[in-house]
Amino acid sequence: MNKLLSILFTAAGLYASEGYSVYQKHCMKCHAELIEKKEVLKVMHTLKAPPMNEVSNRLRENIVISDDDDDVKRRVTIAFIKDYIEHPSVQYSMCHPMAIEKFGIMPSLKGKLSENERQAVAEWIIDRYKGVAFK
Repeated sequence: MNKLLSILFTAAGLYASEGYSVYQKHCMKCHAELIEKKEVLKVMHTLKAPPMNEVSNRLRENIVISDDDDDVKRRVTIAFIKDYIEHPSVQYSMCHPMAIEKFGIMPSLKGKLSENERQAVAEWIIDRYKGVAFK
């Protein structure tokens, strides 16, 4: 049993590491990793997209499922992120209307990330900002 848990935690750690690497390579150019709301107001003119902590919070707020199971919500959110990376649209955007007006809709990354990279970065977005408020 301890071996199985060790393997699972190692695999989860590898996905987190890979997810952060994908973020650095493909997302960091536009999305700040972590920034407070008061800092955003100071540097708004230099931002190209909403910060990742705000993106994660908007996903948590807006993806609502009837099942209270956190694992189910996590899987649904990850599936949404993976799809949105390749097929972003105003209809499915989780951003505030003002953010869409300022930044527009993100460009599609279709064909630029593998299935594993999309999975890793989606998991990283959800796990990295769990309990991190955008305030």
